This record gives sequence, C-alpha cells and structure tokens, in this order.
Amino acid sequence: MPPKAPYEGSSADNMKRDTTMKKAHHFPTLHAFGIVLVSLYAVVGFMATSARAENDVLAPSGYSEVDSTHLTAMLQSKDFLFVNVHVPYEGEIAGTDAHVPFDRIREFLASFPADKNARIVLYCLSDRMSGIAAEVLVQIGYKNVVHLVGGMIAWEAAGHALVK
Repeated sequence: MPPKAPYEGSSADNMKRDTTMKKAHHFPTLHAFGIVLVSLYAVVGFMATSARAENDVLAPSGYSEVDSTHLTAMLQSKDFLFVNVHVPYEGEIAGTDAHVPFDRIREFLASFPADKNARIVLYCLSDRMSGIAAEVLVQIGYKNVVHLVGGMIAWEAAGHALVK
C-alpha cells in the first residue's frame, strides 16, 4: 500500500490538520500588522531625513560634514574655529587655529568658544577621529559643528598641501 499523504487518514490526523490550520490563520494578521508597522517607521524616517536635507539642518548625529572643495571656499572668508583633532600629529591644513586631541575634547573645553552657536570645523587624517570629536562637542551642547569628510587624506587628494 502506498504511503498516505500528509493529514490523510485517521480522525486524529484530521484533528491535527484542523488545529494547524486554525493557528496558521492568525499568522497573516500578525504578518500584515508587521508590514504596516515597518512601513510607518520607513515613512517617518524618510520624512525626518528629507526635512533635514531641505532645511540644511544638522546630520542625524548632530553635526554637519564638509568636503575639501567647500572647505577651500570656507577658508577664503574664515568665520569659524578650525581644529585639528588627529593624534599623533601628522601635519595640518593651513589656517588651523588649534590642535586638540580627539579623545581629550572635554579636557580642553577652554580651547573652544563659550558661545555654543559658534561654528567649529574639525578635521583629522581620515575623518574617523573628527567624527568622534564632533559627536562629543554636540553632546556638550555645541550646535554648529562641522567635520571634514575624508580628512587630510582627502584634502591632499584634492590637490591641497599640508603644513608639516
């Protein structure tokens, strides 16, 4: 005799099938709810990101980024504190106002403006340390913090020299 197909045969098999089918009916409802919830999060996240970009407000982490091209223009009419946060010291961009190690920002707060709205531009060799330093300054309450994307590596790649 050939093997029986699943849920075929005895009444015990039929009861298992009925129970399984009843449980399975709840899954589509939960699945649909999950899809709606994920979609809602996506829409809210997109709206928040769009508002930031349209209003040129701070990045999600609370600070902005600048590339080498824009920094060159900013340095022509400098109205910000320009800080090298890289350790160990490996040179600097002309016009640098201070060197504060990225991991000692809180210790050297006297090197930063008392006005929490003053613009501060940070950089390091690659941009990892300046990103960390920017987050610390934002946590402290600074509202206009910018860091150089790609750091001194990108600066040199764009054809600019470093002061060694």
